[in-house]
Amino acid sequence: MDPSPAQRVREVAGLFLKLGFTAFGGPAAHFGLMHDEVVKRRKWLTDQEFLDLLGATNLIPGPNSTEMTIHIGFLRAGWPGLIAGGLCFIVPAMSIVLALAWAYTQFGSTPQATWLLYGVKPVVIAIIIQAIWNLGRKAVTNLLLASACLVILILYFFLHFNEILLLFGGGFAIMLIANLKRLRQEHLNSLFAASLAKLNLMARPAVASVPVSLPVLFLTFLKIGAILYGSGYVLLAFLHADLVVRLHWLTDQQLIEAIAVGQVTPGPLFTTATFIGYILGGVPGALLATLGIFLPSFVFVAISNPLIPRMRKSVWISSFLDGVNVAAISLMAVVTLQLGQASLIDLPTIIIALISLGLLLRFKLNSTWLIAGGAIIGLLISLFQ
Repeated sequence: MDPSPAQRVREVAGLFLKLGFTAFGGPAAHFGLMHDEVVKRRKWLTDQEFLDLLGATNLIPGPNSTEMTIHIGFLRAGWPGLIAGGLCFIVPAMSIVLALAWAYTQFGSTPQATWLLYGVKPVVIAIIIQAIWNLGRKAVTNLLLASACLVILILYFFLHFNEILLLFGGGFAIMLIANLKRLRQEHLNSLFAASLAKLNLMARPAVASVPVSLPVLFLTFLKIGAILYGSGYVLLAFLHADLVVRLHWLTDQQLIEAIAVGQVTPGPLFTTATFIGYILGGVPGALLATLGIFLPSFVFVAISNPLIPRMRKSVWISSFLDGVNVAAISLMAVVTLQLGQASLIDLPTIIIALISLGLLLRFKLNSTWLIAGGAIIGLLISLFQ
């Protein structure tokens, strides 16, 4: 007997509430769990339908695993399922992160917490390096993309170009170059000239430090949620550029600690926004930051779901996405280097990072266990100080 619409919504809510509390390991692990639940066990989707949704999440900005839950909820239970799927996946992780943020503000400056974070932060650096390596191998597949990756890295690291313009500029540049044969030569020349004319607008403006403002906090995370492509680790580059460099609301140390909290909790890595929002503005800041970074995902999924078949077949969109992905990898690499300087401060932290990276690359260990190990090592080192 076919379930009623209300039953379908309850099924969606129940499934993603469970995953919101138990889905550790990042998007790749989340997709594996979702495939097992909705294709193998519940048979809500076929393998091909699941792959179609997976491809669609890569064509729109935002957290991929969260968008996958929203897509599945929509297909299973319509508009109520779209909302229920997304919220039930986000809220458990947000609640856990909110509790950790409270504990951090209460106890984060104690000697025990300081030494715990001393061991955790090098592990987080290793996890991000592994993500860059894995994503880079998939994203940089030819000489054109490798060249673009290097150019964007240089522009961002040495010339301080704006990361948003580099992200979209990289996407458009690869899209145009990859489709040269599809353009008439005179049109290509005019587009190239227009691109050169705009190049001088890409320098990053200097912004003075200002007090924390809740509307600015919300709009900052809304912007990030609306334009961020790729892995959740790309979030690092945007948070660093906005909250550390421009607004001066966070230090490098606080940012890497926020990423660590997002890594050890279940659900989407984007709940790092909840942690940062609480540090900067208490519970209202946490709620506004979380709402801002996840709201665009609901909108993009609602718009893109009917267009999935046509989007996947477009060579233009595919090549644009290639360019965006290599730009994201470059931004991640630069920010990881900067955060590494703040986290790898002596020989023990360097050794922790190298061992963690080796274990990740060789044995593909769950990152949560490595972070727990780093915390224990940090506390043990404190006993000998």
